[in-house]
Amino acid sequence: MGNYTISLKYRKMGNLPIIFWLFKDISWYLFWKTLGILMIIRTLIESIIIAYSTRKMTSEPCHRLAISFSIGANSYWMISEFLGFDANTIVGNISYKHLALIPFFELYHF
Repeated sequence: MGNYTISLKYRKMGNLPIIFWLFKDISWYLFWKTLGILMIIRTLIESIIIAYSTRKMTSEPCHRLAISFSIGANSYWMISEFLGFDANTIVGNISYKHLALIPFFELYHF
């Protein structure tokens, strides 16, 4: 059985969304709506590109798609807080913020 290797190009590209994700989270904490939403777009696009670029590798696409779903869920939660509908209830004790769980349930299907 051979060693698992990933090229330097993909390793560097794989770390890029982390930087954007950090800026997105900092924007969330400081309530900088415009920067936060711009970082969502950049982070999500970058993670999807990486998932697509590594699609021929055995384990990478699943891992990268899981990251994309996580970024999407986290971003929805941030937007719901930015726009002030996170605490609004849908049914019973379920609020719009709880809808951020849906992408994680989708991960289960992979």
